[in-house]
Amino acid sequence: MAVLDFIFITGPSAVGKTTLARELYKRLGGVYIEQNAVPEFTIPPYVLDEGAYEERVCWGCVLRQAEFFKGLGMRNIVILDFDDLRTRELPLVFKGQRFLILRLYSSDPEQLKVQMIRRAKNEGGLFDLTLAERMNQKISRRPLLPNELSIDVAGKTAEQVLEEAYAAAESFGPLTDYDYLPGNINDYYSWVKSRGLN
Repeated sequence: MAVLDFIFITGPSAVGKTTLARELYKRLGGVYIEQNAVPEFTIPPYVLDEGAYEERVCWGCVLRQAEFFKGLGMRNIVILDFDDLRTRELPLVFKGQRFLILRLYSSDPEQLKVQMIRRAKNEGGLFDLTLAERMNQKISRRPLLPNELSIDVAGKTAEQVLEEAYAAAESFGPLTDYDYLPGNINDYYSWVKSRGLN
């Protein structure tokens, strides 16, 4: 089994990121970091853009946790639920480290809708079918980043997606040295409304 420093899981809402991350973490025995698990905090009254501030704090917490766990010697650190725009920065921030980006998407928009409806009934969370479809289109169409692989979840069970992701992680040989310039910002989704990338 190839040992990776970090495994980032990206994709639109309801595509199965959390399900995959939890099972991959169990199988690999590393660390599981979900951005929405950041402690509650109060946004100072002087902040003008609350969404951008909140996202910045959450991303900073994820980066510190990743650095901390790696410093303890832990590997296969699975990270998810960060703002999609941060995906664009991963090859810059983690250059020189052994990382894999797993990009989930669905070539079947109806499957994504069904999964979102099922999730809304059972777990809660974002419920916006139009937004999920737009996110899926953006995420599936952009060029691959260094150390990124795509997995189309269409027609697959959660177990099949897990097996595909596990096989990818097991055999992946990450690049640690590469040339990279961040691509078009409009190829990414952001939940920060002021960024205009929704």
